[in-house]
Amino acid sequence: MGAYLLLALAIAAEVSATVSLKLSEGFSKLGPSVVVVIGYAVAFVALSYVLKMGLPIGVAYAIWAAAGVALVAIVGVVFLKEPVNAAMIAGLALVIGGVVLIELGSAST
Repeated sequence: MGAYLLLALAIAAEVSATVSLKLSEGFSKLGPSVVVVIGYAVAFVALSYVLKMGLPIGVAYAIWAAAGVALVAIVGVVFLKEPVNAAMIAGLALVIGGVVLIELGSAST
């Protein structure tokens, strides 16, 4: 499995775990609580394999973190009806722009 495909798995697992963390209501609901533990475990194991496969840690973590932030924010707005405003959208754009710059910087070295 390619490093970027495994990284996508790590991102999906982390997003699932983070959303389930909210749904667990302080770990008082069993189903979402189980998804939190399994999701984070899968995310970190997959991320560790991505790093073992040779993807630079700065690039891997930047993509993982930024994609996670953006996707969790989108899930929050679309499915959990959380508010969104222009400042939040600008912040997400800056996070994504930062990842692009990290990727471009690592490609030129």
